[in-house]
Amino acid sequence: MRRPARTIVLLGLVTALMPFADAGAQQTNEQLAARCAQLGAIFDKYALRRGEGSGGPDMERMGASIDCSKDRYDKGIKTLEDLLKRDRISYPPA
Repeated sequence: MRRPARTIVLLGLVTALMPFADAGAQQTNEQLAARCAQLGAIFDKYALRRGEGSGGPDMERMGASIDCSKDRYDKGIKTLEDLLKRDRISYPPA
């Protein structure tokens, strides 16, 4: 194979494989939605204050739930992680 033809073939191969190079680093929406649900369940289990004089629902938690339901996973996950850190509740790493 001559040099220009080999270069074209190699460039084609590299171009074809580029979408797969970063596939492992990015999470899918399903994975992010599962992470939102996981962190929300942990917060709901351990941090909800129930009883008289509790002050009502946690508005930040409700906002995170809305963010996750509207596909703003990064914002929802960040809020939930901050809430868990604030209340000193451990949670599994991402």
